[in-house]
Amino acid sequence: MRPGRWAAGLAAAAALTACGTSDTAAGPTTTTEAAQPGPFFGVCGQLTDDEVRQAFAVPAFATVTRNSVGCEWEVSGPTGPSVSFSWYRGSPIGRERAGSELIGRPAADLEVAGRSGFEALYQDALGQPVLCESALQYGSDFVHLSVTYADVTPTADPCVVGRQLLETVAERAQ
Repeated sequence: MRPGRWAAGLAAAAALTACGTSDTAAGPTTTTEAAQPGPFFGVCGQLTDDEVRQAFAVPAFATVTRNSVGCEWEVSGPTGPSVSFSWYRGSPIGRERAGSELIGRPAADLEVAGRSGFEALYQDALGQPVLCESALQYGSDFVHLSVTYADVTPTADPCVVGRQLLETVAERAQ
């Protein structure tokens, strides 16, 4: 069950349970803020395959996968160089940032088009940047880009690629 449906079901169950009680003692009142959804990003954040290819500095992609939550551009299969875009509705960006830090990718603050987010870099044993995650917050939503060169010598700095693509996504957000 998707998180939104689960929360709605839980709220409905709580309301039904409350209607069936005869307890008139009033407890403390709590309020919760309504989620503020971000803009519409469209398929792949409205990034074209050619824009991703040019930013990533590779000649071609072997596979491009598109689905309802994101896209992945792969150079040589699932373990090779790739760029992925994901759009998270109603999900905390802080959890994604903490996960990056937990697995050894220290996160730094990032701002693109007035939006705050983070950037997390991973370097190989030679100190080359080979993977970078970049994310921007939009209300209760966030978008996330992961750029990895895997075991291939990088043709561009993965964080520069991520920032460039995030700028394009931010420009086109509706």
